[in-house]
Amino acid sequence: MDNSPWVSLILSIVEGLTEFLPVSSSGHLILVGELLNFSGEKAATFEVVIQLGAILAVVVLYWGRFWGLLRPQPKVPFSGLRGIWLLILTSLPASVLGLLCHSFIKEKLFHPLPVLLSLSVGALCMIFVERCRMRERRLSIDEITPGLALGIGCFQCLALWPGFSRSAATIMGGMILGASRKVSAEYSFIAAVPIMFAATGYDLLKSWSLFSVADLPFFTVGMVGAFVSALLAVKAFVALVGRMTLIPFAVYRLLLAPIVYYFMVM
Repeated sequence: MDNSPWVSLILSIVEGLTEFLPVSSSGHLILVGELLNFSGEKAATFEVVIQLGAILAVVVLYWGRFWGLLRPQPKVPFSGLRGIWLLILTSLPASVLGLLCHSFIKEKLFHPLPVLLSLSVGALCMIFVERCRMRERRLSIDEITPGLALGIGCFQCLALWPGFSRSAATIMGGMILGASRKVSAEYSFIAAVPIMFAATGYDLLKSWSLFSVADLPFFTVGMVGAFVSALLAVKAFVALVGRMTLIPFAVYRLLLAPIVYYFMVM
């Protein structure tokens, strides 16, 4: 495994740019890791850990929402215990399924061929949802109900298949259940924080013995790079998502799939 700062920086930029876009950060990290000869158990955990940088970018951008969870605001329904409960409902299905299937996912799905299939299947699902979606309700985040939160959480389980994209799964889930694309995207970003923190913490506890103090600079570069690139990606996506569909992202995924097959499977 190559531990040079440049590898850390490249992977962190890939993570930050793709984590909250519907193109799959884990899929891109696996593929870029293969190209950079960055693989193995320690590499897989590094790819999870640098998600912390991307998570912090969302916390910064939506600081008001997260602060409202700690200090309830009477006129803001998505705050205090109600807001926390909604996030728990969204996080619960994937958290339970992820714990039950953690070993299988790491051993069997973190490879180019499963990622290739996931990229393609996710892309076709995005096109289908955009073409066949039902009439949306004009909801705001403050109008999300417990049922809608749980339903989005069930769709989030699709993201356990590396390459599908947690963002794509939750945005499509929100759209299928009637929310607008923009509200689905913003709720997707906020709902990502608890489940990503949980996944990162779980991986760290299981893999703590693999790391030493010498790894600290490598990880620091990765977290900072992921934070900055995710900050830029989320701001740009929020500005565009109300004016464009998910189809360009689906086309990108379909174009990427044969490239992945040629360079990594054949």
